[in-house]
Amino acid sequence: MRWEGDRESSNVEDLRGQGGGGGFGFGGRSVGIGTIVIALIGSWFFGVSPGTILNLLTGGGAPTVQQAPQQRTGPEDEQTRFVRTVLAYTEDTWTEIFREHGGTYKPPTLTIFENATRTGCGLGRTAAGPFYCPADQHVYIDLAFYNLMRQRFHESGEFAQAYVIAHEVGHHVQNLMGIMDKVDRKRQAMDEAQANALSVRVELQADCFAGVWGNRTNQAKNILEQGDVDSALHAATAIGDDTLQRQSQGVVVPDSFTHGTSAQRVRWFKRGIDSGDVRQCDTFGASQL
Repeated sequence: MRWEGDRESSNVEDLRGQGGGGGFGFGGRSVGIGTIVIALIGSWFFGVSPGTILNLLTGGGAPTVQQAPQQRTGPEDEQTRFVRTVLAYTEDTWTEIFREHGGTYKPPTLTIFENATRTGCGLGRTAAGPFYCPADQHVYIDLAFYNLMRQRFHESGEFAQAYVIAHEVGHHVQNLMGIMDKVDRKRQAMDEAQANALSVRVELQADCFAGVWGNRTNQAKNILEQGDVDSALHAATAIGDDTLQRQSQGVVVPDSFTHGTSAQRVRWFKRGIDSGDVRQCDTFGASQL
């Protein structure tokens, strides 16, 4: 992926080295690409029970703690510059898309943390993976998640790493469009299986939005190199609900899916990256995912 030398976003706060938050319940809701991953394997990889991890996204409330950005030096500098650049790409792309549709894009803040941090959705932990918090409109990431991608999924491609950020920014786009509020209201009247099925459509749309971002950013910046799209598709395949359940428990339980199957995640990402058109991302109106 070609990104060196491009603009870096200033909408980034670096909380590493400043300590995590205390132990209190979640309030609001956060949506993260790593949630299902860690809920299934975190019990042995991180020593955290899956129930505890899932509770991070469904419990109580806590205020955001604003902290000043921190300058880092050393080996992590390149990775920090990378995520800043990827966020800048999302800002440019979605600003243009919103403008085309008569809207104004308000970019999220990307918060880099380690171990734990307080958010508008409660206490965010590394174990939950990268996630978006609608309450404070921040994307949260512990860069250690990229180590997990290398170790568990054997995926170290930069475009696959960028896809992770673009997916979470896709949730921010959904929030700005009012989709998250509508989904939350519908979920209140649903049983667990129905609510899970609706969550799948939310996640697949964020995958499609990530694909749209990839298409439009490549048109503007020529960022893609040979193998980049394949690396993102491999990442999408690795984190499908069916693949993760088969690996962790040997049994696939479709009613418990919250992010979609590997095939579905690949299909909707490809739809976005092939078309570059947000109108192709209507997972809620699709009769078949």
